[in-house]
Amino acid sequence: MSNFTEDDLKPRVLVYDTTLRDGSQGEGLSFSVDDKINLARKLDDLGVAYIEGGWPGSNPKDEEFFARAASGELHLKNAKLAAFGSTRKPHTLPENDNNLRLLMQSRTPVVTVFGKSWDLHVTHALNTTLEENLEMISDSVAFFVAAGREMVYDAEHFFDGFKANPNYALATLRRAAQAGAHWIVLCDTNGGLLTHEVADIMARVQAEVTTPLGIHVHNDGDLACANTLFAVQNGARQVQGTINGYGERCGNVNLVSVISNLELKMGYECLPTGSVTKLTETSHYVAEVANLAHNNQMPFVGRSAFAHKGGVHVDAVMKDRRTYEHIVPEQVGNHQRVLVSELAGQSNVLHKAYQMGLGLHKGDAEVRDVIEQIKQLESKGFQFENAEASFELLMWRTQADYVAPFELRDMLVLSEKRGSTGELMSEATVKLKVEDVIMHTAAEGNGPVNALDAAFRKALAPFYPQLDTVRLVDYKVRVLNEEGTASQIRVTIASGDGTHIWHTVGSSTNVIEASWIALADSLEYPLVRHHFERATNSRVEQVQVAV
Repeated sequence: MSNFTEDDLKPRVLVYDTTLRDGSQGEGLSFSVDDKINLARKLDDLGVAYIEGGWPGSNPKDEEFFARAASGELHLKNAKLAAFGSTRKPHTLPENDNNLRLLMQSRTPVVTVFGKSWDLHVTHALNTTLEENLEMISDSVAFFVAAGREMVYDAEHFFDGFKANPNYALATLRRAAQAGAHWIVLCDTNGGLLTHEVADIMARVQAEVTTPLGIHVHNDGDLACANTLFAVQNGARQVQGTINGYGERCGNVNLVSVISNLELKMGYECLPTGSVTKLTETSHYVAEVANLAHNNQMPFVGRSAFAHKGGVHVDAVMKDRRTYEHIVPEQVGNHQRVLVSELAGQSNVLHKAYQMGLGLHKGDAEVRDVIEQIKQLESKGFQFENAEASFELLMWRTQADYVAPFELRDMLVLSEKRGSTGELMSEATVKLKVEDVIMHTAAEGNGPVNALDAAFRKALAPFYPQLDTVRLVDYKVRVLNEEGTASQIRVTIASGDGTHIWHTVGSSTNVIEASWIALADSLEYPLVRHHFERATNSRVEQVQVAV
């Protein structure tokens, strides 16, 4: 009996991640050394084959990163660490070239060197001869191969070079292959390659060299993912790119999309078994470290990637999710979402009710009431698409047995600046009714919302100690019309308890009132969710016992 599984028969494509180096060249993006260490660990946990750490000697941060990696601080279990640099300078021996010397000193198992494949760059950027460039490629590759390092040769601007002068572009690859390169990576550095060009060029390359090929594509023509997939289909066995497509200009190819398509749709193995489910978590983690908002519309892993809004769509998805989902979202660690807005029909509300364990049915008065409330509230500036916690509270409040965990009686917020150089301080006073007890508390804060939050928590703490773990994660204010200081304001708040994150919304012409509504929902939600989850689980257990 064979010990091989179906996965053993899948062709393998090695993932070479350059988020730490090429990705960091994106506008507005900068990683600290600690960021790079943490990202490398996360990428290794995902299971990529190579992590390009940076360019030794190009800046102090990269020098420190490679020094800390060499000291043993990084314990990679899946990936090999690569150092990146250029070929030797013209008319310089490899051992005398400072760039190559620093690459050698990085002590990484893999060295990636880029060289010029486009004659325009050789004569205009390097200001040298075509023959000297070939010698630079050959000498640089051989230098590291002789030292026992795995050598990845990046043929910079290869596709543009091929279209301008195919014979010379191919000659650069032959030199790298003859010098012993373990990989030759074809780069679309300007990002202007068209997908229909890939197959013919890849065929010409494979007729010239037998060295395993990789692909490195930029996204200036919005074709990076398609070009990468076609390159793999035509023989590439290494894909270079970045998480979330970060990179210079329009970015590098997004490895999240590449891996998802290769693994789930094209039958290739890119990551260790089961690791594709980590893609959503990894994508969000990298965005967080980069201090960038995660793109909700990002394919596969975006918050909206499997979000359904139209009533017809939701009705179909409830019957068979394949009707409007190209994969099962859990395959990449994502999940289905049903959005609720003034455009929502009964299907949207019923689907959410089903997810929440509420026994609502088509035609129920509660369903019609919810839809009417949504329409009325959205006409006043509320929006529930990205405030699912507020919507769930709205649903729970329709239940006959619903009891609010607290009730606002009074609220007063003051802001005061003491002296011409003093800080602006805020104080909030709240009066809440909790379990027939009136709690009257006050607190200061560095702003009115912060003070309100503090006073609110102070009043609730004796009754709900579990709120101690709840923290405000994000606070956004949006002006909805152009009426100056009398404009309608929408406030959205993201809150978390270390395990879950939820979003709430408030709207008013008064920013304090809008903030209060969103803030109250953000604290009521975890209390109510816990109550209804227990009730739902109890009903499920009763059904199981009856069966």
